[in-house]
Amino acid sequence: MQGQRHILLIVGGGIAAYKSLELVRLAQKAGFAVTCVTTRAAEQFVTPLSFAAISGRRCYRELFDLTDEAEMGHIRLSRAADLIVVAPATADLMAKMAGGHADDLASTLLLATDTPVLIAPAMNVRMWNHPATRRNLATLRGDGIGVVGPDEGEMACGEYGPGRMAEPAAILAEIERRLRKGPLAGRRILVTSGPTHEPIDPVRYIANRSSGAQGSAIAAALARLGAELVFVTGPATAPRPEGVQCIEVETAREMRDAVMAALPVDAAIFAAAVADWRVENAVTSKMKKDATGAPPALRLAENPDILREVSRLEQNRPQLVVGFAAETDDVIANATAKRERKGCDWILANDVRPDTGIMGGSENAVTLITAAGATEWPRMSKEEVAARLAREIAVALGAVT
Repeated sequence: MQGQRHILLIVGGGIAAYKSLELVRLAQKAGFAVTCVTTRAAEQFVTPLSFAAISGRRCYRELFDLTDEAEMGHIRLSRAADLIVVAPATADLMAKMAGGHADDLASTLLLATDTPVLIAPAMNVRMWNHPATRRNLATLRGDGIGVVGPDEGEMACGEYGPGRMAEPAAILAEIERRLRKGPLAGRRILVTSGPTHEPIDPVRYIANRSSGAQGSAIAAALARLGAELVFVTGPATAPRPEGVQCIEVETAREMRDAVMAALPVDAAIFAAAVADWRVENAVTSKMKKDATGAPPALRLAENPDILREVSRLEQNRPQLVVGFAAETDDVIANATAKRERKGCDWILANDVRPDTGIMGGSENAVTLITAAGATEWPRMSKEEVAARLAREIAVALGAVT
């Protein structure tokens, strides 16, 4: 079909390979042409014939296949697609990509291409968390490789944690965003959202009323403009944006670690309502009342200031850093002082007094504060605030004029 976008799908060896058959079906239903490449390890789980039958195209397997080379050389095959997708991207495949290896058809295609690449990692939780995999992931992101997932859940091996390949529908959503070529295509943006929970004991914690709705809306709006999103969220009640790489955290320190691991990015939007303090003497058993009835003494310690730390980075500082200031008094003055104190580029200030209904509500009223001054926005839905902010970010990054 003329004008049809073409995906080259490289299938790595893992139990998640069976999901790639569903990805091919969904991609074709969405109007994409799909050519598949299987590694030898992938063929231990699924057959090339299955991919050929579903895609309606030949499935490529071997690097040194004279018939394949005569029909479509591996160099041409690596560059004929609009997007190369690696799903599942095993730890081995990621290591080969990071190291520039080219010892089979899949790794050779990935090294020989100038086409954008998107990977969907899938592996055991311990492999995903291993320092070698984390180094390889950082290298690949630094090389401009897109990442979707992995999800957290039960593994085929019986263990539980991050490492499950993202669901085919989520991978397709990311493919569609990348091939729509929105103004933020090729830009990687970090968004934090929701509250943090700082444990007191196993059943109690310090938190705030943030629902995470504004952060989710911002991530979704930026994704609609084509950006690759890293969404770091605390235990929010708002639904997570679909098709976006989502990293779940609980505490401020976990959020800080996730943010630093996600760098470099082009822009960072800190919409999370991070707790300023944590309980330094938190305990692992539930606190009980004693005979005196006196409340326990909670010793508080300051949490990391994520916005300030990222704003003042000498290396890997995002081109644009945006913070939020939820205030109850002297909103503009306090938010302006916060922007200067933190060193960020923009602050979105809002009045969160209980009578405004903003904290945890469906609407927001913000004032955008930059070095040039303050611009008050009218009260609108959080989705409308997100759409307007996304457009402002696209302008600031030079994606639109």
